[in-house]
Amino acid sequence: MTNIKVGVIGGAGYTAGELLRILVNHPNVDIVFVNSSSNAGNPITEVHSGLIGETDLVFTSELPFEKVDALFLCSAHGDSKKFMDENEVPASLKIIDLSTDYRQKRDDHDFVYGLPEMNREEICKASHIANPGCFATAIQLALLPLAAAGLIVDEVHVNAITGSTGAGVKPSSTSHFSWRNNNISIYKAFEHQHLMEIGQSMRRLQDGFDKSINFIPVRGNFARGIYATTYTKCDLSLEDAKKLYKDYYKEAAFTFVTDKNPDMKQVVNTNKGIVYLEKHGDKLLVVSMIDNLLKGASGQAVQNMNLMFGLDEKAGLGLKSIGF
Repeated sequence: MTNIKVGVIGGAGYTAGELLRILVNHPNVDIVFVNSSSNAGNPITEVHSGLIGETDLVFTSELPFEKVDALFLCSAHGDSKKFMDENEVPASLKIIDLSTDYRQKRDDHDFVYGLPEMNREEICKASHIANPGCFATAIQLALLPLAAAGLIVDEVHVNAITGSTGAGVKPSSTSHFSWRNNNISIYKAFEHQHLMEIGQSMRRLQDGFDKSINFIPVRGNFARGIYATTYTKCDLSLEDAKKLYKDYYKEAAFTFVTDKNPDMKQVVNTNKGIVYLEKHGDKLLVVSMIDNLLKGASGQAVQNMNLMFGLDEKAGLGLKSIGF
């Protein structure tokens, strides 16, 4: 098989930088162009300095669709739909969108929700993928086995903390170092936009699902990673719950159930999702964690690309955790 030729739209942000870091070392990929109108003509390494010595690519304002097999959309939320509406994108071009624009199933698009732990078969046959959100990925990994078994019988409570890279590359009052360092705060309590896609997945897996998902997002004083704690009432014993989760994820390429209370560094800089269970009275506690830029964004996008093109699902994603 000849290498997949890819293009990237919106190439200057954190997700694009992580995507390029993966793709330049992917054994089955050639990067043809990286589009960024604000950086056109500049070397990619002027923005993504971690790629010095790995690529001589230059940002372009051009859109040579005819030269690529796959297109990654890494623009801001709301811009992907505008891009698709304003450009004549060839029907044969496979597209992976990392924004929120196509995650909700609607009649006006054919994007498949790209969570391999739930939609692997559909992803393999899809032409267009809506990559899940970072919080949504971490929280769904905690809930998918229960929903698939029809066992979410009460409201769900979630607290999840995320690194500053989740706020994007442009600094804001709550993301720059002097505010974020040695600090913590909540935002969008009970109203985070990722709740819509989580609810959609729960309703798909569990008929009649109508329980509240009470989600408190937290800004962390670290750069990357999501650590989520989820609990709900559950009649299963801890042993039966562990069996349910391990059976559900036994074929998953990157999601693992551990018997030892984990820490976030085990997933940072990898495409892994780690899940851990405890039982407290009638409540099941599920700890789940991912790297928000990898399994929560660019790594999962490459995982989806691999599935779409019939490659080894793990191709290019043998990334090392930082450990310490």
